[in-house]
Amino acid sequence: MESKIIINGGRPLCGEVTVSGGKNSAVAIIPAALMSDEICYIENIPKIEDVIVLKKMMETLGAEVTIEGNTMKVDPSNVSKWIVPDDLAREMRASYYLMGTMLAKFGKAQVAFPGGCNIGSRPMDQHLKGLNALGAKIDLKGGVYVCEADKLKGCEIYMDVSSVGATVNIMLAAARAEGVTTIVNAAREPHIVDLANFLSAMGATVKGAGTPTIRIKGASKLRGCRYSILPDQIETGTWMALAAATRGDIKIRGCVPYHMESASVKLAEMGVEVIEGEDYIRVNAKNRPNAVHIQTLPYPGFPTDLQQPFTVILSTAKGTSMVIETIFESRFRHVDELRRMGANIQISGDVAVITGVESLSGADVVASDLRAGAALIVAGAMAKGKTTISNTKYIDRGYEDIVDKLISVGADVSRT
Repeated sequence: MESKIIINGGRPLCGEVTVSGGKNSAVAIIPAALMSDEICYIENIPKIEDVIVLKKMMETLGAEVTIEGNTMKVDPSNVSKWIVPDDLAREMRASYYLMGTMLAKFGKAQVAFPGGCNIGSRPMDQHLKGLNALGAKIDLKGGVYVCEADKLKGCEIYMDVSSVGATVNIMLAAARAEGVTTIVNAAREPHIVDLANFLSAMGATVKGAGTPTIRIKGASKLRGCRYSILPDQIETGTWMALAAATRGDIKIRGCVPYHMESASVKLAEMGVEVIEGEDYIRVNAKNRPNAVHIQTLPYPGFPTDLQQPFTVILSTAKGTSMVIETIFESRFRHVDELRRMGANIQISGDVAVITGVESLSGADVVASDLRAGAALIVAGAMAKGKTTISNTKYIDRGYEDIVDKLISVGADVSRT
């Protein structure tokens, strides 16, 4: 029987919490370790379901993978397979990163059409365009991408849209391609920079990560390394939302404040106090927030992954707010659940109009995807009464020890 999270809300959350390693960094960096023939140690790994699924995938390909504490040891010396089992590939979106890594290592790969959260269309065209340009031939046969390349050769690739997933996949393949690959209109998210630093530690030469133009000089062999991944940007933002929504005071340790500027600015507009240190953010909210407008954009704009938790804050703001979702067309699926709790939200296409109510009331709700699940946790924490959240498998995909961390800042929460 699947577990449920039960929250008795309506109390301010106060205290300190430490952010785990980045999910989006981990799911890109872990497959990259396969491209070496030597052992890699990846530190600050989050203990989440997506990491467990990736571990299983790597083991089916022949890698020896162990996790002690928050350090993963990857020994790829016996990797001899390039076919990812369909059932595992369909469990998570990031399984497609094995296309780039296996092409780089073996010149071939077979990966089923990826699964993950249903948040709208996430086309593969930019992935395929980039890998084709590097010299790969890719066919979709029976729901499986069959990839082959005699030799990967660096070239200039212009991205029609700034896709995080495609940028990662091209970077992975280019790390062992012959010559220099230039990605124009590349994604700029923090985990892109994290992957670039990891590939550089393995012996590739990567310049420009974090800007719209990335250059990768491939290496014929990549070495093992020890690397610690960045803290989770989206978990940080979720705790910021929890503090603001519950009128609490939370100090979020182990984060990168620079990565959170778009969220911090929006909270300040709401009248919430945000104090930044070198590696912490303190969010102190005493009053009902002001209404604001939010539009999601690629980094450094407001993250689509924080749209859902921040929509919850605005559900009890003074006045009317507007949220425009420009990245994924199905990212308002949490709104029906918020309406069960008393929220007044109207959806028209990619725009949500939110008329703030005094408070939300607890209800039985269902998480439809990872960040919708996070939003429902925020809603349950701020609502009066008991909220029961089902489909918690989505939440566990991206948040490490979420119940224990909530308890540490004063939440009345349990898992059944």
